[in-house]
Amino acid sequence: MLLTDAEFDHTIGLLMLREESSLTVYGTNPVLEALTRRFPVRELLSDYADLSWCPVDIGKPVDLDDRLRATAFLTGSKPPRYVGGSGLGGSEWEVGFRLEDKVTGGTLVYAPTLPRWDEEFTEQVASADCVFLDGTFWTDDEMSRQGAGSRTGRSMGHMPISGEDGSARALAALPAKRKIYTHINNTNPILDEDSKERRWLTGLGIEVGRAGLEVEI
Repeated sequence: MLLTDAEFDHTIGLLMLREESSLTVYGTNPVLEALTRRFPVRELLSDYADLSWCPVDIGKPVDLDDRLRATAFLTGSKPPRYVGGSGLGGSEWEVGFRLEDKVTGGTLVYAPTLPRWDEEFTEQVASADCVFLDGTFWTDDEMSRQGAGSRTGRSMGHMPISGEDGSARALAALPAKRKIYTHINNTNPILDEDSKERRWLTGLGIEVGRAGLEVEI
């Protein structure tokens, strides 16, 4: 399992997978440390499954098995709120992963948290065959508009999909064969297959992720 940050909603999958006989968890040192001291998932799961915890370094490829290779890259540096003043250091909190199939040569980029689309991120996705991208919010003020909170999407580390400076237009322009939004908040209208927002994305050649979705690269 590849951890992209230590937010609760990105690590809840570990709790759901607790009955697996064995699981290897990859993450940066700050994330794994937070899951030991601040959100003690490692201790909680120790009686349920045989878990191996493997730190990854930014930019250093790691072989996941005989076929897949993963390389972590930074997308941001915002730590989760529960880390607070815990004294946990480091800036490698928000990361994406570039996956390479060593047999086919296909590449996939997975970035479920993206605070901004900068030159570094452009380099990661420019040649990818498939891109899974942060689709948390449709607009930056989505939470306040729907009475679900006061924080903006960008303040939580998620650039919006829509707008001239949103991610959709940049995603649509990529040469990737498949472009898929993931990590979608329940306030996001793209979850409604009949919404105008969903139809707009479809017109751009962009998919919306779902449970059980499979891709080949």
